[in-house]
Amino acid sequence: MAKQLRHLDYDPDTAGRFFDEEKWVKSFASEPNGGNCVEVNLSSSGLVGVRDTKLASSPVFVFDVGEWEAFLAGVKAGQFDLLR
Repeated sequence: MAKQLRHLDYDPDTAGRFFDEEKWVKSFASEPNGGNCVEVNLSSSGLVGVRDTKLASSPVFVFDVGEWEAFLAGVKAGQFDLLR
């Protein structure tokens, strides 16, 4: 079971300890050859972890559910699309 994260405890290099290792899920859009891979972990404590699959000890970025939902809404609305 993942521990509850407190803001004072957060360090992206050690935040992986707050998530069950077997619950990491790779993005369906990840490339099969290992490029551009992102994994997400939806913990039972209401935290969302995001890490880079390609890095063995990737930093883990942690969001609460509200932050994650706001991020997803921004992605769907094109808020983060690159200008070409």
